Amino acid sequence: MSGSTDKTRSLVFLALAETAALSLWFSASAVVPTLAATYHLSGFRQGLFTSAVQAGFVAGSLTSALLGLADRLDPRRFFMASAIVAALANASLLVIDPSGWLLFAPRFLTGVCMAGIYPVGMKLAATWAKADLGLLVGILVGAVTLGSAAPHLFNAFGGVDWRIAIGGASLLALVAAGLIAVVGIGPRAVAAPRFRPAMVLFAWRIKSVRLANFGYLGHMWELYAMWAWIGAFLAASFAQSLEPAAAAFWARLATFATVGIGALGCLLAGLLADRWGRTTLTMAAMAVSGCCALSVGLLFDASPIVLVLLCLVWGVAVIADSAQFSASVAELSDPSLTGTMLTLQTALGFTLTLVTIQLMSVSIDLLGWRYAFMPLAIGPLLGVLAMGRLRAHPDAKKLAGGRR
Repeated sequence: MSGSTDKTRSLVFLALAETAALSLWFSASAVVPTLAATYHLSGFRQGLFTSAVQAGFVAGSLTSALLGLADRLDPRRFFMASAIVAALANASLLVIDPSGWLLFAPRFLTGVCMAGIYPVGMKLAATWAKADLGLLVGILVGAVTLGSAAPHLFNAFGGVDWRIAIGGASLLALVAAGLIAVVGIGPRAVAAPRFRPAMVLFAWRIKSVRLANFGYLGHMWELYAMWAWIGAFLAASFAQSLEPAAAAFWARLATFATVGIGALGCLLAGLLADRWGRTTLTMAAMAVSGCCALSVGLLFDASPIVLVLLCLVWGVAVIADSAQFSASVAELSDPSLTGTMLTLQTALGFTLTLVTIQLMSVSIDLLGWRYAFMPLAIGPLLGVLAMGRLRAHPDAKKLAGGRR
């Protein structure tokens, strides 16, 4: 079988496996409204159902990074084991009292296992890259983005039975464990040296890698806070001019479109970044996204059509650059530490999202919807500055085949 056929087959199955496994993460957004209504869950418990996965992912990612698991273990076996354990943890929700505190333990364990799936998938994609790393990672992030949007579509049409959603997600994770077995490791894979935790700190001291991570943190400051709150914002805005039922329905559809269109942004950005350069693409995307954060609230209670158009632009820009930060770290890091550095990057980014998602609630209370999203522009601003400094760094020639 030719190398190009191996690459295509591996990347197709990798994208399918990533999306299937991460359905464990997406399913939370789909079932929370049903669980809340059926078991009278408080707002705090509803938030914890999702944030427990985020916290578990952070814990798992930091542990994986410190132990170098993504580089010391066969990535396919690591992925497979993580998917199987996560599937079993998620399935246990079917026999646990949804109104009890024990419910959050398997959600946390599911998040821990995600550390063996999401960044490990990006590492596998990187082993196949030649001059198309931005596109390959962009495909994976695009698939994740579309999966993140799907629950909003389900909820617009009445939601789904929570048991079906949980059981289906667990089955998909087991399917992912099987799919990853046919994914090959590309020719750019290198053997990892004997790992020492100090290697992570040493890699962090590399200025170019550090700047790429600072750019990523600026991006993550905005991304998940926007995804978490844009639906509530649209519902509140539409309620000013539409009947309650219509406002809720169209807000959910608009939220699906806003988040889902980001998948297209990931693909386009992957193509453009490989041609124009990583720093060029990320700086442009963050500039557009930051401007949207500053202006979207000013359209609160304006025409729903005008507001949705701006949100669609924001939905493309807010995620378009995400894969390019991962691609940058992969290109700037020692190949033997790629998995560890990608895992560390995602751990730092998702730790930040735990803070910004909660800060948005404070911002809404203090500033109201018209100005609540404006503080999110701080992240893209700092991200642009970091990537501008990376662009001027000598190591930038390693990015996208010399295209900064």
